[in-house]
Amino acid sequence: MGRAGARKPDGEPERRCIATGEVQPKAGLIRFVVGPDDQIVPDLAAKLPGRGIWVAADRDALELAVRKRLFARAAKRQVSLPEGLVDLVEAGLLRRVVEGLSLARKAGQAVVGYEKVKGWLDSGQAAVLVQASDGSERGKTKLRPPQREGAYIDCLTAREIGLAFGREHVIHGALAAGGLTERVVEDAAKLSGVRKWIGGETPGKG
Repeated sequence: MGRAGARKPDGEPERRCIATGEVQPKAGLIRFVVGPDDQIVPDLAAKLPGRGIWVAADRDALELAVRKRLFARAAKRQVSLPEGLVDLVEAGLLRRVVEGLSLARKAGQAVVGYEKVKGWLDSGQAAVLVQASDGSERGKTKLRPPQREGAYIDCLTAREIGLAFGREHVIHGALAAGGLTERVVEDAAKLSGVRKWIGGETPGKG
């Protein structure tokens, strides 16, 4: 799916990525702050106090920021980084996406299963199509996402989608329009940029 920062609604705040130097909407960036112990902390909800340090939601940009010690430069002081910072960001984004899907399910704004998803798509109730990265390509092509930007999420495995719906695995899901869906779409776009991709699929997580 496309990156979260691909579009810029009027008035959306922008920030500069410390790795790429590019200025883009906050929706496509990950915020970090310096904690009380001078350790860099990922602020995935962008709500923690302190001056924000922004990095594009892209694995290469994050790894460059770590390798070149750009966090210290941006903070203008010595800082420490937690072990495996990029993987921590990925895990945190995955957790946010799964939690968002779960909340949408409880609010009646999400369904799973081929027939239910197809019904929502045919009726126009579905705003976003969610499909497992490790699902059958032949089966997935039978369903087409709505014709709008951000209407397709494919960065989760079947097991990960299943976690949100209390099932072992889920291949097809759909989300109705609403605030919860907007949050899931934004977090999933960031996750898509940060995940390790192997052979076109996301790796399983144990």
